[in-house]
Amino acid sequence: MHMKHVPVEIDPNVPSVARIYDYLLGGKDNFVSDRAAAEKLIELTPNAREGVRSNRRFLRRAVRFMTEAGIRQFLDIGAGLPTQENVHQVALGLAPESRVVYIDNDPIVLTHGRALLADNGQTIVLDGDLREPSAVLDDPQVNAHIDFDRPVGLLLLAVLHFVPDDDMAERIVTTLRDRLAPGSAVAISHLSFGDLPEDKVAEGRALYNRTSAGSATPRSREEITRFFDGFELVEPGLVSTDDWRPEADHPRLPQLPGVDGYVGVGLLRRR
Repeated sequence: MHMKHVPVEIDPNVPSVARIYDYLLGGKDNFVSDRAAAEKLIELTPNAREGVRSNRRFLRRAVRFMTEAGIRQFLDIGAGLPTQENVHQVALGLAPESRVVYIDNDPIVLTHGRALLADNGQTIVLDGDLREPSAVLDDPQVNAHIDFDRPVGLLLLAVLHFVPDDDMAERIVTTLRDRLAPGSAVAISHLSFGDLPEDKVAEGRALYNRTSAGSATPRSREEITRFFDGFELVEPGLVSTDDWRPEADHPRLPQLPGVDGYVGVGLLRRR
């Protein structure tokens, strides 16, 4: 075990998607069970490590785009463990007056995030569940930190595929969208099938069934596009992770077989 302090409500024998993600990014906030699950994931889909790194780079580019569009409030749901180049680091680096709310329901994420950001009054970490979007939106601490009458940058990165029911996933996004003011934006990244055969996809689902998330549901590009209903997709639209406004000084990672990821940013122009 790498971690020194373990919240009493954590079972270290149950892998966590946040800690698996942390391991794939090279972090140390994970247990043996998380590392074993991550290595099995790499065995099933060799591009797993490259995929999470690409997703992290998309976060940076999406937050930069939102900040340059004038957004100064950010709501990151399913934020995961603190790593380099978090939302607050990118946003505050570009616009020091920005305010950020991180939402997660993993006790280790909450413990580490609050410790890291204890002296940062513009960024808070709160307990919340993506599957209960109204509770997140109505949370008094969220509303004390974010003014929903002004534009908000909503980040749903690598989280919607942990909601297996399509209708529920669409309702979650719609509920969040309907609270946002014009000028707001949403960034979504989502797992897709890639070139994995059906048996490997089934093994991957079984692996995630044993994690704290309970399941992972890859979706097609067309299915993911529906999450942007009511938003105006900005160029280049919904594309593979590394194809969204790539930076010249960050060369692409090796193209390995495995699952795909699709990403996009949508603007809310008007009601």
